[in-house]
Amino acid sequence: MKGPLCNLIDLKSSPSPQLTRCFRHRRDSLLGHFLLSFSSSSSSSLFPRRTPRISISRSLLQAQAAPTLGVISRRFATVPRLIHSPRCNSIRSSHSWNAYRGGMFFMGDASTRKRVDLGGRSSKESDRQVLLEQARLDRKRRLVHRQQTSAAIKIQKCFRGMKDVKMARTEVREQFHATYGDHGEKADWHCFGPDSEFLRQLLFFFTANNTSDVALLVKACRLLLQHLQQSGNIVTLFAGLDYPQKNSLVDLRVKKLAYACLQAIFHNRNHYKNKLLMPSTCSHWPTVALFETVACLTNPELPWNCSVIDYLMERKVFLLLRCIILAGVQDVKSPELRVSASALEHVLIILVSHVGQQPCHCSNADPRWNFSLQILSIPFLWHHLPFFKEVFWSKGLGRHYIHQMANVLPSHAGVLPDYIVQEYPGYACLLGNLLEVAGVVFSDPSSTYHTEYSEPVDDELTMDDEVLSPDLQKQISSSIDSRLLQHLVNALLKATYPTGYSDKAWPSNVEVEAISAVCTFLHVTFCTLPHELIMTLLAYRTELLPTLWNYIKRCHENQRWPFYSTLTAHIPGDTPGWLLPLAVFCPLYKHMLKFVDTEEFYEQETPVKIEDIPSLVIIIKQALWQLLWTIHGHVSTQKPSRSVPDDKKLSVELINRKARVAMSELLSQLQDWNNRRQFMSADDFHLQEARSETFVSQASLGNTRASDILKQAPFLVPFTSRVEIFTSELVASRQRSGAHPALVRCRFRIRRNRILEDAFNQLHALSEDDLRGPIRISFVNEFGVEEAGIDGGGIFKDFMENIIQAAFDVQYGLFKETPDHLLYPNPGSALVHEQHLQFFHFLGTLLGKPPGWNLHHQGTGGGCRLQWAKPLMPWLAMYEGILVDIPFATFFLSKLKEKSNFLHDLPSLDPELYRHLLFLKHYKGDVSELELYFVAVNNEYGEQTEEELIPGGKNLRVTKDNVISFIHLVANYRLNFQIRIQSLHFLRGFQQLIQKEWIEMFNEHEIQLLISGSLESMNVDDLRSNTRYTGGYHHEHQVIEMFWEVLKSFSLEYQKKFLKFVTGCSRGPLLGFKYLEPKFCILRAAPLDVAEEDLDRLPTSATCMNLLKLPPYQSKAQMQTKLIYAISADAGFDLS
Repeated sequence: MKGPLCNLIDLKSSPSPQLTRCFRHRRDSLLGHFLLSFSSSSSSSLFPRRTPRISISRSLLQAQAAPTLGVISRRFATVPRLIHSPRCNSIRSSHSWNAYRGGMFFMGDASTRKRVDLGGRSSKESDRQVLLEQARLDRKRRLVHRQQTSAAIKIQKCFRGMKDVKMARTEVREQFHATYGDHGEKADWHCFGPDSEFLRQLLFFFTANNTSDVALLVKACRLLLQHLQQSGNIVTLFAGLDYPQKNSLVDLRVKKLAYACLQAIFHNRNHYKNKLLMPSTCSHWPTVALFETVACLTNPELPWNCSVIDYLMERKVFLLLRCIILAGVQDVKSPELRVSASALEHVLIILVSHVGQQPCHCSNADPRWNFSLQILSIPFLWHHLPFFKEVFWSKGLGRHYIHQMANVLPSHAGVLPDYIVQEYPGYACLLGNLLEVAGVVFSDPSSTYHTEYSEPVDDELTMDDEVLSPDLQKQISSSIDSRLLQHLVNALLKATYPTGYSDKAWPSNVEVEAISAVCTFLHVTFCTLPHELIMTLLAYRTELLPTLWNYIKRCHENQRWPFYSTLTAHIPGDTPGWLLPLAVFCPLYKHMLKFVDTEEFYEQETPVKIEDIPSLVIIIKQALWQLLWTIHGHVSTQKPSRSVPDDKKLSVELINRKARVAMSELLSQLQDWNNRRQFMSADDFHLQEARSETFVSQASLGNTRASDILKQAPFLVPFTSRVEIFTSELVASRQRSGAHPALVRCRFRIRRNRILEDAFNQLHALSEDDLRGPIRISFVNEFGVEEAGIDGGGIFKDFMENIIQAAFDVQYGLFKETPDHLLYPNPGSALVHEQHLQFFHFLGTLLGKPPGWNLHHQGTGGGCRLQWAKPLMPWLAMYEGILVDIPFATFFLSKLKEKSNFLHDLPSLDPELYRHLLFLKHYKGDVSELELYFVAVNNEYGEQTEEELIPGGKNLRVTKDNVISFIHLVANYRLNFQIRIQSLHFLRGFQQLIQKEWIEMFNEHEIQLLISGSLESMNVDDLRSNTRYTGGYHHEHQVIEMFWEVLKSFSLEYQKKFLKFVTGCSRGPLLGFKYLEPKFCILRAAPLDVAEEDLDRLPTSATCMNLLKLPPYQSKAQMQTKLIYAISADAGFDLS
C-alpha cells in the first residue's frame, strides 16, 4: 500500500498518547484533502476517474491503532459514492513517511545546521520579488484549499441530507401503503380531515416523476371531486367545524396539494400530451381531475383563495402553465375546435381573474413570471383557449394587463421568455394576443384608459430585423381596430390644444408632457407594427403631424429643447430633447410624402409649408450630424443582432438608429421634391463640415465617422465630394483586382452593322473573372474587312458607346420612351425578343462594367499604354467612365437603388393618366357611377389584356371608400409592377460587378449625371487649360491659337463629335477635364519642312491616349474644314 494514508496506518510500534493525537489530527487533514480532490475536479464529472486500491494489512495494525482505523472506516462509509466511484484516482502522493515524520513530528534534534552555498552567495540575498511572488502564491494556495474544504463539507452535507430525505420518504411511503393500500383503495373522504395522516404523508413523499405517486394523487383528487359533487362544502372537508383554529394547517395542506397537482401535470406533460386541453367533462382523464382539483382549491369564495394563489405565484405557476399549454398544442397556427371550456381554462380564468379583488394580500411576484409575459406571449393563444378569451374580454381583464405591461417593461430588462421558434418572437405574440382584446378597450370613446397611462404597451419591444410568421402578421394586422391609434393619439394631444400658445412661444409643461407621451407610445408602435397599417391613419385622421412640427419648430427657433419628463424616465436625462419628436415626426412625414401628389405638396403645402421646409432641412442636418459625428463615439452604429437580449432592444441606441434612418430618408425625399420643382438651393442640403478635403479623405478610408455619414446620410455631402469618393473606391477596387495577367485572354471580332448581336453572343456568357480581365476588340467594316486600328483602349471605348446606343434604341424593342423622350424598359419586350431577359441582364452588365477591362491594352500606334493612375471620373459606363448619352426615366433609375415608385412619379411616365387619377381623387360626385373596377388594361402591339390590381378586382367596383387605394394601385402597377421582371434582370447584371453601396451614395438625378454627364455645353476653356502639346507645338503657337478659336466656334453638336473623335466618348469627365487620364494632347503631324501634301492630310487621333494628331494648317478656314470632315466621316479606325 502506497501514499500518506498507508504510512499513517502501517504503524509498527505502539504510539504514545501525544503521537496518537498527532496521528488523529493528520488523519482528519488527509481525509479532508481526500474529499476535496473530488469537489475540485476539472472534468465533467464531480469525481476523479479511478478507484484507489486501499489494501490494509491487518498484521501491521496494533491494538492502539484499531480505534483510529474504525474512525477512518466510518468516515469513509459516509461517502460511499466517493469511495466506490469508478472515477476516483487522485489519492496518490510522492511524499514518504520520512517527509511526514520530518514535517509533522519532533525528532529530538534541536540543532540547526548552517547551510553553506558553495556558489559564493548567501541564501539571504535571494531576490525580493521572488519571495513576494512565492508568498502570494502560498496565500492563494491556502485560500483555494479553504474553499475546496468548504465545498467538500457542503457536498457531504447535501448528500447526507438527500439520502436522509430519500430514506424518510421511502419509510413514510411504506407506512402510507400499509395504512391506505398500495393504490389508495382504503382511503375515503374522511382522509382529508385535519387529524388524518393521509394528506400529510402523501404530500411529504410525493414525487412528480414517480408514476405510482402520481396515481395516488389522482386517486385523492377524484375522492375530493366526488365529495364536492355530493356535499359541496370543501372547507368542512379539510378543517372540520373549526377552521379559524386550524387555518394554518389547512391552508398549508391546500397550497401543497394544489401545487402538487400542477407539478404532476408539468413533469408528465409529454406523456399526457394529447390530454392536456381536454374539456372538464372528461373527468376520467387524470389531467382533467388534477386541473379541476386546482380550480376547486382556488375558488374565489374560499377563505384561503388569496393565500393559495400567492403561494402558486411565488412558485412560477404561469411558467408551468405556459409549458403545459405549449406541450398540449397540436399545431401552433391551427385553431382547435371545442364545444366546452377545457379544465386548464378553468384554472387560468380563476388565476387571472384574481387581480384587483379586495381584500388581496398577494405579494408582488417577479415580473418575469407573470401572466402577461408567460401566457400572453404564447403564439395564437386565443386559437387554443377560445373560452378563456371570452372571459378575459368580458371581464375587462385586458385593461389591467395592458397597464401591467406598461408599468413593467420600461423598468425591467430581459423579462420576455425565449422564442419558441424564430418566426414567433415573444414580443410579437404578446402584441398580437393583446390587440385581439385591446381594440375595444382603446376605441371605446367613453374609455379613459388611454388618458391615464401614457406609456406604450410594448415599451421594451421592437420588431427590428425579425422575420415574423405570415400567420402572426395576419393576426396582428386583423386585430388592429381602425380607431385604436386615432382615439389614443387624439386623447393624448388634447393637452396641447387649450394652451393658447403663439407661433413662437416656448412649449408649456402640459404640452411637453403630452408630446412626450405621444412620442414614447408611437416610437415603440412604429418599431412593432407594420407601417402601412398605422401611418396613413395617423397622417390623415389625427393632428399629429402639424402638432409635432409646430412643437419642433418652436423649440428650434427658441434654440433650446425641453428635458424628458417622468413619462420617459427610462430614457437617460442627457439624451437630446429633439430625439424622440424627430424619431416620430420623420417616419410619419416620410410616409405621407410617398402618397401626396404635386398639387398637395406645392400648392396646398400640406402638412408643412414650403417656406418652412428649409428650416426643417436645417434641423434634420444638425440632428444627423449630432447622431453620426458627435454622438458616434458613444453609441454603436451596428444593428443589433437577433441574439441580442430583450433588454437591449429598446435603448437610446435603438432610438438613435431608427431616427437616423428616418431622417436620412426624409432628407432624400425632400431633395427629390426639390429636384422636381426647386424651392430651395441644392447646396442647402449639404453640411458645411462635409466639404473639407479632410472629410473626403476620411470618408474614403472606411471605418470612420465620415464614412458612416457617407453611408447613412450621403446627401449631407456635396455631390462633387461624393463623386471623388466614388472614383477613389473604383481605384481601390481596380487595385484589389489588379492581379490579372497582362496577356489578353478574350479577343472578339465585332461587325459594325451587327454590333449588338455579335457583342451579346460573344460576351454575355463570360465569367466574372473574364469580365474583370482585359478584353480586346477589333471591328469588321461593312465589306467584311477588319479595321486597321489597334485596340489600346480607344477602340473599346468606341465599341462601348456604339453598342449601348444600339441596344437602348427604342427601335430595337427593349426600351420605350416617355413623352419627354426618357427611356424605360418595354413592358412588352417578351413579344419582341425571345431572349429579352438575357438581353436586359447583359445591358445591365454593360452599364455597370467592372474594373479591369482594358487595364493592360497596349497598342503599337504611337506606343500608347492606357494608364489608370487617377481616373477620378466614372469610367466606362459608370465604372470605366465612358459617359453615354442615354437619358433614363427617373422611375427606372430608382430601380437601380431598389426603390419603389409612387403616385408623384407617374407624370414622368404618363402625364395624361396622372391627370385622370387626380381628377378621380378630387371627384365630388358618386365615384361608383363611373363604372370603374380594380383592373388595369394593357395594350401592347395591338393585344389588349386586363390584369387585376388585387385578387377579385374584376368584380370589385371603385367607390368613394376605396378610390384612394385604387389610385395608388394603378400608379404602382404602371411604375413598378409592369416593368418588375425587366428591371430585376437589368439590376442583377448591373449589380454583378457594381457594389450597391456605391450607388446608394447618389439619388436618381445624380445617377443620370454619372451615366451621361452634364447636359451643359462643353467647357472649351477647361479643356484648353488641361491640354499638353508635343512635336513642336506649345500653348502660344500660332496653329494652336487658331485651333482653339475654331473649336470654340463649333456648335455643341460638333464639339461633342470632336470630343468623341479624340477620346472615344462624346462627353467629358464629370468633374472637369483635369481628371481626364491621360491628359488631352495635341501632336504636330508634320515634319519641320512642311510639304503641300502634309497640309492636305486630315487630322487623326489615338483615342487610347486622348491624342490629336494635327497638321499645321495655314488658315482657320482650312482647319475648320478639315476638322469637320474628319470628325463627321464616321470612318471608324481606318484613319489611324
